[in-house]
Amino acid sequence: MIEINLLPGADKKSKGRGAGLSLKSVASQASARVRDPYMLSAIASVLVAAAVIGGMHLTQGSALGELAAREEVAVSDSARFAVVLAERRKFEAKRDSVARQLAIIKSIDNDRFVWPHILDEVSRALPPYTWLKSIAQTAAPVPPPSPAAKAGNDKAAKDSTAGSRDPQPSEEPLRFRVVGHTVDIQALTRFMKLLETSPFVQNVQLARSDVVMVDGKEVTEFQLDAEYERPAKEVLTLAPVSLSVR
Repeated sequence: MIEINLLPGADKKSKGRGAGLSLKSVASQASARVRDPYMLSAIASVLVAAAVIGGMHLTQGSALGELAAREEVAVSDSARFAVVLAERRKFEAKRDSVARQLAIIKSIDNDRFVWPHILDEVSRALPPYTWLKSIAQTAAPVPPPSPAAKAGNDKAAKDSTAGSRDPQPSEEPLRFRVVGHTVDIQALTRFMKLLETSPFVQNVQLARSDVVMVDGKEVTEFQLDAEYERPAKEVLTLAPVSLSVR
């Protein structure tokens, strides 16, 4: 049987309509996906992350260049001031050496009048009919460490003013012993009391007292132990010593 197509192109139109319908469905699906808020958030996050990474890259590059320039300046300054720092350390070592020597001299100067004061006070307190056989030192004072020795190698201690202060007096008092004779036991009591009233003597104690024969006569031999006391500055009267030169 022979069929004649009276509408040529009808098949093509139907095929074209089928293809158009498929494109519309794809477009509608794509638009539906784009309208999804999660998809939009993901796209926005990617764009923001890319912008932030780019900005950080530029900022870090600029900071790196600035740090490199500062490093070059610091290296040049270090090389330039190396000689100055070496000279400063040398002068600081000399300063510490001089400070130690001055501390020793001041420590000796603080104690050089100890024995003149002791002998003067013993002579002033000695009553009549009493004479001395000996005055001897029984315990020496322990000198305190100098400020420079306390500082050591500590930089902060070197920069402090401890080295310029006068050394403190010895913490341990000087002890001495007085041995003498007396013909009156009451004179010995007065001698001890007068020594106790002295601003330079303290802790006077009677170590022993014996009756001995001297030139055929009985006398009392005594032994006193005492300590040197450093008086307050208000008690002392300082006067300059001047020598006339002819």
